Amino acid sequence: MDTINSSSSDPNSGFCSKTKTFHSLRPPLLLPPEASPFSAASYALSLQQCSDSTAAAFIDSTPGRRISFSEFRTRVISLASSLQNTFRFPKTDVAFILSPNSTHVPVLYFALLSLGVIVSPANPMSTESELFKQIKLTNPVIAFATSRNFQKLPKLKHGTVLIDSPEFESMMTNTELKFEPVEVNQSDLAAIMYSSGTTGEVKGVKLTHRNFIAIIANFYAQKQERTSPAVMLYTVPLFHVFGLHYTLKSVALNETVVVMERFDLRKMLKAVEEFKVTQLVVAPPVVVAMTKGSVTSGYDLSSLVAVGSGGAPLGKDVIQAFSYKFPNTILFQGYGLTETSGTAFRAATTEEMLRGDSVGRLIANTEAKIVDPDTGIALPPGEKGELWIKGPTIMQGYVGDLKTTSETLVPGGWLRTGDLCYIDRHGYLFVVDRLKELIKYKGYQVAPAELEQLLQSHPDIVDAAVIPYPDEEAGQVPMAFVVRRTQSSLDKEQVIDFISKQVAPYKKIRRVAFVSSIPKNPSGKILRKELRRIHIPGSKL
Repeated sequence: MDTINSSSSDPNSGFCSKTKTFHSLRPPLLLPPEASPFSAASYALSLQQCSDSTAAAFIDSTPGRRISFSEFRTRVISLASSLQNTFRFPKTDVAFILSPNSTHVPVLYFALLSLGVIVSPANPMSTESELFKQIKLTNPVIAFATSRNFQKLPKLKHGTVLIDSPEFESMMTNTELKFEPVEVNQSDLAAIMYSSGTTGEVKGVKLTHRNFIAIIANFYAQKQERTSPAVMLYTVPLFHVFGLHYTLKSVALNETVVVMERFDLRKMLKAVEEFKVTQLVVAPPVVVAMTKGSVTSGYDLSSLVAVGSGGAPLGKDVIQAFSYKFPNTILFQGYGLTETSGTAFRAATTEEMLRGDSVGRLIANTEAKIVDPDTGIALPPGEKGELWIKGPTIMQGYVGDLKTTSETLVPGGWLRTGDLCYIDRHGYLFVVDRLKELIKYKGYQVAPAELEQLLQSHPDIVDAAVIPYPDEEAGQVPMAFVVRRTQSSLDKEQVIDFISKQVAPYKKIRRVAFVSSIPKNPSGKILRKELRRIHIPGSKL
């Protein structure tokens, strides 16, 4: 059992003045004893209390094909049996997965995890050279891909299984083979997820079954009583850590998940209407797009109870505009990293969701510190510093990279997030920006996210990003990349003037470039290094 002694903490913020540590305000979780064999998949299925086994577990948004909870269980067991009898995987084997979102992917995840096979999903849009680096890092014995992308993969020990083939469908529906249960320890690796961080070098994040069990338990403990089905639509890719952990928790909570093969805003809105989606989980650009213009007109979104956003902080202007346009839908934010198994702070109750400008409160059984990046001293509520996190969801480390692991996981079990944040006197976390992305202007620190949020509040700006631009006199100056609304006549001087009226002189935008789009990763984070590489001559990433 992972418990935190927080008896001496402030009941409002969770802050302990003696240890300078923030404790979770949520009741402690009773997790399975660490010595008990449990895979993340078997734990999720053990929590399932489905009164109607014919209810849909997953829906493919395009043809509308549904997989019921009972069919899902049958398919998982059949696939696990087929894989077990065909390949005889030892527990330490890695399976590389290269697929767009599909209702086959959750079945594959659960089958592999139940066998103790380590799942390692990658972006199907990756190039051959990018995939080669990832495969070299994790050394998989088998790959699961589609007929559209398997050619990018090298030959592996057990080859590549096409998950859109009739043979794979047969593996999921063959009930003649007997499944021999595998003893999976909670400390065993469940997944290796890929993260590039701020350096651009791919890293393999090692996550255990216990990491995901703790995530599932957190969501399960905070589940809301409901009188109608919960229908979720996650626009995040299933190859992302959020996609993996949302899949696990939705099965545990009996939630219906609508799966979109690839994101398209209008198709998403149509799916919300058609399947009466109650909760969306999206990246910040989607929230901005829903808020601006008339793109949502003509769609019945009345079923939407809540929209969750993560990946980057939303600006107050966007939050207010969303609330005005969708008064009956709660907009909330969350915070997590691949290194925290996807979640660390979240809004779990309606009261917490209504604090839309925050990313929520610390999850159960978890501690946090706000540390001054210059002095290393832990700070009290309201003070800005680097966020450190400790708890059962923290990664085991990076594959084959002891140096980066030791720099990120410091003594005492603390994970250094690299994010500049503060926690208020009520225990809510506010993300300012990445420490490494702060702009150093004449000794002042300027947060790109603050300027981006202001830019996005302009009616003629669809999207924006801000990076540091080298300057001989100031060191660095803020440079804005702006995507204008179609047919807008907005010019550079107007952009500079719009910001200068709202910020202190040292925060002013000094350079502007108009672009057709802002490069982002699958979770919605701006790829500032790409902007630097393209637009700043001689830039060192």
